Amino acid sequence: MVLGKVKSFTVSYDCLNDSNVPVFSSGDSVSGRVIIEVTGEIRVKSLKINAKGFAKVRWTESRNAGSNTAYTQNYTEEVEYLNHKDILIGHERDDDNSEEGLTTIHSGRHEYAFSFELPQTPLATSFEGKHGSVRYWVKAELHRPWLLPMKTKKEFTVFEHIDINTPLLLSPQAGTKDKTLCCWFCTSGPISLSAKIERKGYTPGESIQIFAEIENCSSRMVVPKAAIYQTQTFYAKGKMKEVKQLVANLRGESLSSGKTETWNGKMLKIPPVSPSILDCSIIRVEYSLMVYVDIPGAINLSLNLPLVIGTIPLHPFGSRTSSVSSQCSMSWLGMGLPERPEAPPSYAEIVSEEQRQDVSAARDELEGPLFAYIHEFRFQPPPLYSEIDPNPDHASCTEERRRDSCPSR
Repeated sequence: MVLGKVKSFTVSYDCLNDSNVPVFSSGDSVSGRVIIEVTGEIRVKSLKINAKGFAKVRWTESRNAGSNTAYTQNYTEEVEYLNHKDILIGHERDDDNSEEGLTTIHSGRHEYAFSFELPQTPLATSFEGKHGSVRYWVKAELHRPWLLPMKTKKEFTVFEHIDINTPLLLSPQAGTKDKTLCCWFCTSGPISLSAKIERKGYTPGESIQIFAEIENCSSRMVVPKAAIYQTQTFYAKGKMKEVKQLVANLRGESLSSGKTETWNGKMLKIPPVSPSILDCSIIRVEYSLMVYVDIPGAINLSLNLPLVIGTIPLHPFGSRTSSVSSQCSMSWLGMGLPERPEAPPSYAEIVSEEQRQDVSAARDELEGPLFAYIHEFRFQPPPLYSEIDPNPDHASCTEERRRDSCPSR
């Protein structure tokens, strides 16, 4: 009998999304098929799959051990997230070439289904970096007597979801800095920079609204700019390797001496990038927005505002809260107090005499001090209301003094 040949040997996934891209998260069920197309007949000992997921780090550094001696130090580390094995055809033992227990596959196309669940524990998001990566794949092996095993492998993507609809990631980010330029014994006026963004968490494709004020009291021409940076940090053997990459940037108008520029929601779009990786022990991927003033002949004045790139976008109910700052001008820089609120209602208006008597009667019916404490606390009057602010704000006075030092020309 003339043995047939394997025409194709591939792995295919059952995709759960409309884009037909195999994307999964921790706890998801991953299913698919190993597809074998043969001409003639073949005899098979076993068909196995092995699903794996690893974060791996590797880089080298040159070292000097003497005047004429140098060597290379390797730094490697890895973390295993997934290791699942299954047998689709045959048995576990495939180290012998006996003719017993073989499976015949006839001519044509054959599909063998597989399925497994990803761990419920947090997984690192798939990532390809300069000195490391996070990869997940399924490898299939076809074992036949007297022949080398046939192997095929196909990767799939894992996203560890980051929901930006949390108080931490919806909180505004802001900062203020100034810088005085010196040239020998001469000192020019300061350059000041204040910047704010409406939240910390964003998703790819969104635009960041930047609110900023740049004041140039120096004698030089300066240029305000903004940029999004991705920082990849790799850890191995107690050492750290960092790579910083520009993701997106914008440029403002040049500012001559004595001029001020205000950004009332200048837009900077986030391109398609990998989500932040914050839970992997050997790879971290972080983002930041740098708002800075380009100063010729001097170190730039810069503010770094941290960002988190997530996978679950902003919910409609969160858009009103997060966009409050975009509806205001740069008044937030003065940190002025809001309009004084109306005095709260009196205690007698809220709790009637009848309610207080009902609580006393209920307390007499039950034993133990805890019940009495809970109900007394429930109807305790609020602290006395005062029209006097115990913490007066001096920011507006400080702002006026700063502006007087550099009047706009």
